Amino acid sequence: MPQTNDNRTPAHGAAPTSQSRGRWSWARHGPPPGATSMAGWALLPLRAFLGGTFVFAGLQKLANPGFFDASNPTSIQSQLTSAAHASPIHGLVTHLQHVAVPLGVVIALGELAVGAATLVGLWARVAAVGGMLLSFSLFLTVSFHSSPYYTGSDIVFVFAWTPLLVAGAGGVLSLDALSRDMARARAGAGTATLVPVSFEIVQSVCGSYDAGTCRAMSGAPCEPVPCPYLRQAPVAASPPALGDIDRRTFTLQGIFAGALAAVALAGAGLASGLGRLGGKSSPSVTPVLSPSTSTSVPSSTTTTQSGTAPRSSAPTTTPVTEPSGVRVAAASAVPVGGSATFQDPKSGDPSIVVQPEAGTFAAFDAICPHEGCIVAFSNPAQRFICPCHGSQFNGQTGALLHGPATRGLTRIPVKEGPDGGLYVT
Repeated sequence: MPQTNDNRTPAHGAAPTSQSRGRWSWARHGPPPGATSMAGWALLPLRAFLGGTFVFAGLQKLANPGFFDASNPTSIQSQLTSAAHASPIHGLVTHLQHVAVPLGVVIALGELAVGAATLVGLWARVAAVGGMLLSFSLFLTVSFHSSPYYTGSDIVFVFAWTPLLVAGAGGVLSLDALSRDMARARAGAGTATLVPVSFEIVQSVCGSYDAGTCRAMSGAPCEPVPCPYLRQAPVAASPPALGDIDRRTFTLQGIFAGALAAVALAGAGLASGLGRLGGKSSPSVTPVLSPSTSTSVPSSTTTTQSGTAPRSSAPTTTPVTEPSGVRVAAASAVPVGGSATFQDPKSGDPSIVVQPEAGTFAAFDAICPHEGCIVAFSNPAQRFICPCHGSQFNGQTGALLHGPATRGLTRIPVKEGPDGGLYVT
């Protein structure tokens, strides 16, 4: 092979130029050719976890009627409301609250698409970019203030996608590899599968190997990187047109993508339908309070003295004195020993009111101080529990019982008025 100034191997026995020496020196610090495609089998567990998690997350959102119900504390609207207070992109999140339902549908379908494509290895690098964007958006809106930072799962998901961004599906159990091999077969070329070979075998067949040194590299130690023999790509007897193979591959990938999208949408529709049916037959255990107007109690005029007729027999209306504050609902809507949810009229945050004993009420901001998730009240345990990371709070005082949260829930002053209503003061 004649000596050239490009990246090809210098002729056997020829002294390499200073430029080629520099290239060989720097190449020793990099991976061998095609190394990113050798990780397919090692990436399978990661693909299965990320793909399965995102598919489950998308289907769970579509199957949960409360996710799109603005009055539900776990809805996309409530999550955006809580994120708007602490997110570094709160300005954008505030505007997104006006399109919460369409945004929730897009997020759910996006998670479903990313997860399904990752599982089957179709456009794996594009799916990895989508997964990173979704995870990073959750990091900015939900877990940005996690302390220490590694307690937030979203930042971990962002970096978990990077191996798939670099290597794709790795040519293992993937529709990307199947599309490429089918296109090459139709073009009369062989498959592009990489086969791992021991470096000892490479040394035994390489004509430049000489007792631990490489004649093509002026006696430099023989190492896998940069081995001139490994850098020489096999030449096909009749090389096919690469453009034709790429077009065929892209066409096949498009066909597979269409079929996968049809299956995913069918699954999304089925999950959504089953979720609606289940939601109708299983009402929420925690009632949702809605603001109601105050009422007046009618009363009739009574006699002032025994045997004295009233001056007027027409009934009059005596207004009931209301306490200062904003009425959120009737006190009777909160079960004794249970809870009900409402929206704090001052902050707009999702909130929970409990009645541990008859006539005793306590209300708290439902946003967990750890990462901004919405806590739920557990009747059996009589405590508030965060579904995201397991923080637990006292069911009567809101005090912290178990972390990772570092403080208790924010208390909201509430009391029952003489008209039987609950007022936030």
